[in-house]
Amino acid sequence: MTDLETRTAGRPGALRRAAPALLGYAAVRALGLLALALWSAARDKSAYTLLTARWDSLWYTRVADLGYGYEVRLPNGDVHSNLAFFPLLPWLERLGAAVGPLSYADAGFTVSLLASLAAAWGIFAVAEHVYDRRVGVCAVLLWAVLPVGVVQSMAYSESLFTALAAWSLYAVLTGRWVTAGTLAALAGLTRPVGLAVTAAVWAAAVVAFRRDRSGAGADGAHGRPHAPAEGARRVLGVVLAPLGAAGYVLWVGHRTGGGPLGYLDVQAGWRNGFDGGVAFARFVAEKLTSFPAALAGVGLIVGVALLVRLYVVGVRQRQPLALLVYTGIVVVLALCASSYFGSKPRLLLPAFPLLLPLAGALARARTSRSAAVVCGVAVASAVYGAFWLNGSGPP
Repeated sequence: MTDLETRTAGRPGALRRAAPALLGYAAVRALGLLALALWSAARDKSAYTLLTARWDSLWYTRVADLGYGYEVRLPNGDVHSNLAFFPLLPWLERLGAAVGPLSYADAGFTVSLLASLAAAWGIFAVAEHVYDRRVGVCAVLLWAVLPVGVVQSMAYSESLFTALAAWSLYAVLTGRWVTAGTLAALAGLTRPVGLAVTAAVWAAAVVAFRRDRSGAGADGAHGRPHAPAEGARRVLGVVLAPLGAAGYVLWVGHRTGGGPLGYLDVQAGWRNGFDGGVAFARFVAEKLTSFPAALAGVGLIVGVALLVRLYVVGVRQRQPLALLVYTGIVVVLALCASSYFGSKPRLLLPAFPLLLPLAGALARARTSRSAAVVCGVAVASAVYGAFWLNGSGPP
């Protein structure tokens, strides 16, 4: 075993250690769902429909029901094709409907419910490994009380992706390369941002190979010779990591006749692409030209500055390279997409390592103060989530 594996193998009762984080997470999400149910009832709407049968959740259930090939042609010439949606969640919805008395929407909600708990556990595992148990609990609670945390309970792919990404990163940190590569491949079948998980696996593997060649341990001391079997497992993990995303993208290119870049044509039909943040910058600038829209523009600028600040703090705290690579790519892809500006907060949900510096600060505070902060933010998040989904909601 590697040193990291030895470090984690000596910790018995993984579920018992994570129990406070998981119970706290479940309590926050239950509060959010209760607030949504009450708000929706007051407006004569169905909370369950909002969670399972609107926006992207409808596209996923159509893939599960009818397969790929469905598209909507808009009057302006845009073509919205369901090929834009990666297949793992629809596959799981179809499996859930096949083995039990569930509709595709029910299966999607169930998958998200279970995946959100798995994601919370994975976030705890990563934070505990890098910092300590108390930081792990705080990181999970902070992820739960994010303003758009209600998305974690929707039949969307964010929870599933975050669970796969978090556990893949944990596998990287603990030297389980085949597991890391397999989970990265599954993450790549879930969302386009699976690229971030693959890059994290590759970056960590490159560092490990260089360390092996130098014969130095993590502290710079001369270490024991590297086991050839571990090197082979690492290579296998590196090979496995991109297979999910690459396989789906190439299949889409073959199906559409667009070649290896055919998936980009599908995204273009949704007016979605990567422009380095130019469109987002223009969107923010337009907000600043009138009042009260200028307040929203200032809020967006402050939000982006906070993201950058948290990332810089993570660098200064010497977070593992895998976390920094993963987080950086998730943030860049979310902020630099050329459309669907209202979706950016939920696209940032998988960037949980950004919360680790805040979790560290919360963990250092007195328990009573930390509990008060989390409870207050949880109530605000629940109310906002109910208001959001009953209004414009996540596109």
